[in-house]
Amino acid sequence: MIIRKAEIKDLKELLDIYNYEVEHGVATFDLKLKTLEEWKGWFSTHNVDNHPLFVAEVNNCVAGYASLSSYREKEAYKATVELSIYIGADYRKKGIASALMAFILEEARKDEGIHTVVSVITAGNEASRKLHEKFGFEYCGTIKEVGIKFGEYRDIENYRLGCRQTFQ
Repeated sequence: MIIRKAEIKDLKELLDIYNYEVEHGVATFDLKLKTLEEWKGWFSTHNVDNHPLFVAEVNNCVAGYASLSSYREKEAYKATVELSIYIGADYRKKGIASALMAFILEEARKDEGIHTVVSVITAGNEASRKLHEKFGFEYCGTIKEVGIKFGEYRDIENYRLGCRQTFQ
């Protein structure tokens, strides 16, 4: 496995990974599949400023990705970024999420423009919760019933990591 900066050539594979979760999972609250054109817009907001996007590549295929995005649009939030990690269905439980997490957090620590990394996890996603706790994220609270997916109200759990904290 190699981890590298995402390139435009990866766009279709990134979209496929994300859209799988739209259709089959609750890691995103998007309800409609994203189009390639929409995903180009998302892609263009990364690898600029303090918003990196990295892919994990296995046998020349994108197995997953990690990104840091704007947490909120207001200027006061500029030093806070939101973490997303998505792993292709065929590549889960192989250590790829941990490798991406370690890599992107190291990059975040090098960036003096990043103070806090936030992650919003759909309640019940134990794999994601354990991954975040492994890397020292602290639980900051649950917001109940904020989204409806697959006909059920879903809660979200908020986690944060100060960028100068160390992880195991």
